[in-house]
Amino acid sequence: MNFSVLKSFLKFTSFIILFTNLSACSQFKNEPETEQTQSTLNAVNNLDAPTWDSINIKNFVGHNDAIWSVAINPQQNLIATASEDNTIKLWNPETDELVRTLTGHTKGVLSVSFSPDGKQLASSSKSGKIKIWQVATSKNILTMNASEKAVRSLTYTPDGKKIVNSDWANNISIWNAETGELIRTLTGHEGGIFAIAVSPDNKIIASVSKDKTIKLWDLETGDLIYSFVGHEDNIRTVAFSPDSKTIATGSVDKTIKLWDVETGKLVNTLSDHSQYINSVAFNSDGTILVSSAEDKTIKLWDANKGEVIRTLSGSSAGVNSVIFTKSDRAIVSGSAADDNKLRIWENK
Repeated sequence: MNFSVLKSFLKFTSFIILFTNLSACSQFKNEPETEQTQSTLNAVNNLDAPTWDSINIKNFVGHNDAIWSVAINPQQNLIATASEDNTIKLWNPETDELVRTLTGHTKGVLSVSFSPDGKQLASSSKSGKIKIWQVATSKNILTMNASEKAVRSLTYTPDGKKIVNSDWANNISIWNAETGELIRTLTGHEGGIFAIAVSPDNKIIASVSKDKTIKLWDLETGDLIYSFVGHEDNIRTVAFSPDSKTIATGSVDKTIKLWDVETGKLVNTLSDHSQYINSVAFNSDGTILVSSAEDKTIKLWDANKGEVIRTLSGSSAGVNSVIFTKSDRAIVSGSAADDNKLRIWENK
């Protein structure tokens, strides 16, 4: 090949690579980006599996009371936080900046969930209301009077067609996500329902309650599939594994339990936290479980062996909510009053 031609080709290729990298570094201006395909949280998807030997902590300050819930949009370029200060905040994990504050709830906001396409955000509060927000404009486009008591937990279903919530009136409600119409109400718990989760295969609702029971429901029919016990105190959190075959539950009894969804049988009990468990979540392949607790720590567990991989410290108050990013290379958490911080724990 002619050397001068090769040299010109290499220069052109370098320019294309530089232009591509610059385009990937676009940041938020006036509106939250919802279609961006590359970000700090997903740029490392192709790297080796994280070891969690070295951690970098990024702190986001803005709320003036406890953060109850955190959520990440599918594009991995927006984090939503729900706070006792009656607000929701949207954060840009690339620039480490606050994008916008959503106001409209009159009492503490307890839960947030992005729709599967990332275009909408659902929130619930102590007032019993659910609000749907358009992410691109941050406008409240729908409000549902969901309960006479606090709506403790809510989530979009994986297909985006429904919203499921739990409340302190001991009920689970299923809503049409587009119209806000109530589809059905599930009853059977005898105490306030701390949390619900919907299986990734869009078939089952799991609920956990102050009545110390775990219940599995058929999402389509609302029928109760299983009701089982095992914890010695209130159960505060529940999460499905990615294959929908296992659920993890965390309790005031300071333990995490793993259950077989098909049989309802206890698989394993994880114990290392010194205070009650607030949140649990699986990574993308179900091999690692993350938990947060009132003891101010986050723990990473080998989900198969039930052993602690790493304990993350740094919060000055209990950690209320924790989730993995899509790449599994970072964890997002929200902390309780006297700390009030959103944190990203990055595996270096």
